[in-house]
Amino acid sequence: IKSTVSKCIQISQKDWDSFETSWDSKQHPFLTYKDDAVNLEQSFANWAEHAEKQFNQLKANEEELNRIFIELYGLQHELTPEVQDEEVTVRKADRERDAKSFLSYCVGLMMGRYSLDVEGLAYAGGEFDWSKYQTFQPDKNGIIPLTDEAYFEDDIMTGLKRILVAIYGEDQLENNLQWLAESLQMKSNENATQRLRRYFFDEFYHDHCRIYQKRPIYWMADSGKKKGMRALIYLHRYRPDTIATLRFQYVQELQVKLNQEEKYVEQMLANPDLTNREKKEYEKKLATLRARQEELIEYDQKLAELANKRIDLDLDDGVVENYKKLQPILAEIR
Repeated sequence: IKSTVSKCIQISQKDWDSFETSWDSKQHPFLTYKDDAVNLEQSFANWAEHAEKQFNQLKANEEELNRIFIELYGLQHELTPEVQDEEVTVRKADRERDAKSFLSYCVGLMMGRYSLDVEGLAYAGGEFDWSKYQTFQPDKNGIIPLTDEAYFEDDIMTGLKRILVAIYGEDQLENNLQWLAESLQMKSNENATQRLRRYFFDEFYHDHCRIYQKRPIYWMADSGKKKGMRALIYLHRYRPDTIATLRFQYVQELQVKLNQEEKYVEQMLANPDLTNREKKEYEKKLATLRARQEELIEYDQKLAELANKRIDLDLDDGVVENYKKLQPILAEIR
C-alpha cells in the first residue's frame, strides 16, 4: 500500500509541477519532453504520450489500492475497484490548453521570469541578473506592447518569433506559428500571425487572470474600450519609472504612428477608383484610427499624472493592493 500510494503521489506531483502555477515548475512540458522533436507539433506529441502513460498508471494504481481495501474489508459485494476516467486527477494533453500555456510561458521568457538556460524561476524580484539569459534575452524594460498591427520592433510577436527560433530553429518558424494558431482556432480570413496577435491582444489577459485566480503577475496597461494602447508589464520588474517609460517609448510613439497611418488612409480614400467595398473598409479604418487617437490623448494624461508620482510598489502588500495603485491605467481584472 505504501509503495503504491507513494507512486500515486509522485505522478500527481509531477503533473502539478508541469505548469507554471506550481512553485516547483521547472519548465514547460513541451521543453521537458522535447527530446528529439524538431517542432512544436512533435513536442506536443511527446508530451501527450507521456501524459497518457501517467494518466493510465495513476488510474491503475488507484484501482489496485481499491482492490486491496475491498479484499481487506470483505466488500466485494458492495464495491468495485474500477475508477472512472473523470475521477483521475492528473491531466491528459489538451492541444488548445497546452498551446495557451506555452504562449504564457513564452511571455514569461520575454519578461525574464523564466530563462531557457535556468530551470524554474529565473527572476521574481531582487537584482536582475542578465547572465542567466544566454540563449534568449528578455525584454530590456519588462514592458511588452500588444498591438493588432506591427507598430513596434519589440512587440509580443517579435518576441515570440525569437523564442521559437531559439528553441527550434529558423527553418521551423512558420510551421510552429501555424501550429500555435491552429491550436487556437483560426478564422477563415486570417493567417497565423494575425491569429496570434488577436489572441495576445484580446484574449491572453483574460486567460492569465483566470489561471492566476485574479492575482495576475503580468499586468495589462489598457487605454480603454477603443483599444488604442495595450501592453504587458511584469509586476516583479516594475520600477517607479516604468509608467514614464510606457508613456514616452510606447504611447507617444504609437500616437505618431497612428497619425501617419491616418494620413495614409485619407490619401487612399481620395482615390476615385475605389470600389464601394474598399471605400467602406477605409472609412471604417479611419474612424477606428481617429477614435484610438482621441483615447490615447486622454490616456497619455493619465500616464503623466501617475508617472509624476513615481509610485513604488511593495510586493508584501499583495497583488490586489498594489494593483489599486495603478488602476487608472490598467485593465479591469475579470
